[in-house]
Amino acid sequence: MKNAFLTIVAATLASGLALLAPTNAFADDHAEAEKPKWSLAIHGGAGTILPENITPEQRVAYEAALQEALDAGTEVLKNGGSAMDAVTAAIIPMEDNPLFNAGRGAVFTWEGENELDASIMDGRDRSAGAVTGIKTVKNPILLANKVRTDSPHVFLMGEGAEQFAGEQGFEVTPPEWFATERRRESLERMKARELSSLDVDLKFGTVGAVALDQNGNLAAGTSTGGMTGKRWGRIGDAPVIGAGTYADNRSCAVSATGWGEYFIRVGVAQEICTRLRIGPSLNEILERPEGERRLITNPKSFVDPQVVASNAQSTADSVIAEIQELGGDGGIILVTPEGHAIYSFNTAGMYRGRANSDGLNEVAIFGGEEAEASNTPDH
Repeated sequence: MKNAFLTIVAATLASGLALLAPTNAFADDHAEAEKPKWSLAIHGGAGTILPENITPEQRVAYEAALQEALDAGTEVLKNGGSAMDAVTAAIIPMEDNPLFNAGRGAVFTWEGENELDASIMDGRDRSAGAVTGIKTVKNPILLANKVRTDSPHVFLMGEGAEQFAGEQGFEVTPPEWFATERRRESLERMKARELSSLDVDLKFGTVGAVALDQNGNLAAGTSTGGMTGKRWGRIGDAPVIGAGTYADNRSCAVSATGWGEYFIRVGVAQEICTRLRIGPSLNEILERPEGERRLITNPKSFVDPQVVASNAQSTADSVIAEIQELGGDGGIILVTPEGHAIYSFNTAGMYRGRANSDGLNEVAIFGGEEAEASNTPDH
């Protein structure tokens, strides 16, 4: 009799535990949600970038340069490194490559000098660093990060920024490192024909990167040489936190490239992140299985990933549309806390790339190329 009673109790407990246990599907979904994710996006400028204006050799060179930057950031993230380290790792090769308007290969000011700007932001605590008008630092993104970590300030300019760089152990890089004949010819053509910088360049070669690391932290960084023939100490959006760069773990990380005056006026980077943070509400995009009763401890795990990605894309597109309505152009790259890497631009093309922990790896130049780009692991 005693054994029979114990058997009934054991069966009852087993039945109860079975009811409490998650279904295999839920367990699989939970395991997938807990799997560490990382994501990275980069850009190398946007503008009138058309297939007929680029030779096959130039296209190969740009794609290789983008892939090099993407690989550098990917290596950090897949090995468990921070989003901040991934952003700097991705930007440095582009600052060192004369194909891009950042670091080596920067455009010339009206006075015939290369002046460099950069900014970086950590989504964990929204700490940020920025520099503008520097002339002797090989990798401005590293100096911007040093401002963030080793100074009480956010934004340093010109001689003061270079004095800070010297105190922090940065080597003085001579002017000839940054100067290229191609950029000098652009300035001369601009002066000789009284053209605007837009007529000369037809694109904005600013570089940038945004990342999500395996710990769920976001970061963004941007670096540029500005616009050809800029005068009077002109500063664009790239070093301006909130305009060209912004990162907030609660919403997204953004890096911009384009006509800086308009991006500053709209506050593009922060505007996108703020819209994603405050709306739409979770209930507006939440899709629960019919009759679902289990306790929701992590509501975001029930949101359709495609809906989240679509919301981020439409938000970015809406802000870029505002830029166009005002008369400006350019684009952005964006990464969400869920790992969605997104582009948005209103120009013919944007040098860009993205990779993530699911095996996505692609680089592209012209508009609408994503469908043709590679999507295989370890590209």
